[in-house]
Amino acid sequence: MFPTPIEKSTSGKQWAYKLALPIALFFWLLPLLAIFMTSIRPASDIAVGNVFGFPSSFQLFQNYGEVFAKTNALQYLINTLLIAVPSMVLSVGLACLTGYALAIYRFKWALPLFFLFVAGNFVPFQILMLPVVDISVKMEIINTVPGLVLFHAAFQTGFCTLFMRNFIKALPYELIESARLEGVGEFKIFWYLVLPLVKPAIAALCVLIFTFIWNDFFWATVLLQEDSSLPITVGVRTLNGEFVQQWHLVSAASLLAAMPPVLMFFLMQKHFIAGLTLGATKG
Repeated sequence: MFPTPIEKSTSGKQWAYKLALPIALFFWLLPLLAIFMTSIRPASDIAVGNVFGFPSSFQLFQNYGEVFAKTNALQYLINTLLIAVPSMVLSVGLACLTGYALAIYRFKWALPLFFLFVAGNFVPFQILMLPVVDISVKMEIINTVPGLVLFHAAFQTGFCTLFMRNFIKALPYELIESARLEGVGEFKIFWYLVLPLVKPAIAALCVLIFTFIWNDFFWATVLLQEDSSLPITVGVRTLNGEFVQQWHLVSAASLLAAMPPVLMFFLMQKHFIAGLTLGATKG
């Protein structure tokens, strides 16, 4: 039996997809591959212009070991954890509360308040640099990790609220009403009913916010100056001196800095995908 025109078209699309996918994946991973190759080549290769070619020798352990020997890379990683984890917990925790209130409670200012949270996401954070620095100085939290955590939490809460409000809004309101008729308190409804239902969304949001804050360079540069408080994204700069550019070490440190968000994604991959697709098949 001969294939129909529709079957031929579908088969052609499948072959095109299978052909295009590895090509697109190669070009997408090419910069990462180039950085990895640079991180394991000797400095002499870069000095003679061998940047994209095959390394003359492999110095995987030497280069990565030198990153920890020449800089406070371990301290930078610990600092980044001390910034990213509390900021993520504060942002997502506040967003769950505000998202619940804006999605469940019926009051006059619910929609304007929601639009206010949404509007905050469209403000370029660069124009807030001077006011933030001024506030930090007046509050005496400039150049401190807790100060940076507070500002990260403040900036990320708007997006997190938008995210959580939409997921909680999609829940059947009859569940909330039934619980209230049974005499269940609001906090118990929030804690034991709503949060378990949106747990995949919370997991997806945690991965996103952790990655955003971990990769932050701008606010860490603006609000932190002491070397002992720097995160890994800013601490990488110390590998380059005024006259010597150690790109092999910078590449190694950059890959080390990128590992924790990647590991977190793979550890929470199932919850992350479930959170992004939550409600996709509703109705």
